[in-house]
Amino acid sequence: MDEVRDVMRLRHYSIHTERSYCAWIRKFVHFHNMKSRDDLADGEKKIESFLTHPAVHGDVAASTQNQAMNALIFLYRKALKQNPGEEINAVRANKKLNIPVVMTMEETARV
Repeated sequence: MDEVRDVMRLRHYSIHTERSYCAWIRKFVHFHNMKSRDDLADGEKKIESFLTHPAVHGDVAASTQNQAMNALIFLYRKALKQNPGEEINAVRANKKLNIPVVMTMEETARV
């Protein structure tokens, strides 16, 4: 984690980004019960399973899942200098569709 923080500070990441990325990396490590750096091998499959779990078993927003993915990609590419894989095919959370509530023409005329 110290290496991740050092890389983020060298790249002038926000302290808020640093905290959230470190939290996601900790969750990733605990999810897979990793004990050593060697456990980080085969990153593509581990990232896929980690990102798929909350989308299937939990009610997670798409933006939250995207943040977790960005944190893990940062870990592998920037901090560990490894390529986690070309394409990560995790089950994606559905994006929330916000439909605006508007008044009908009749309601507007009454007002």
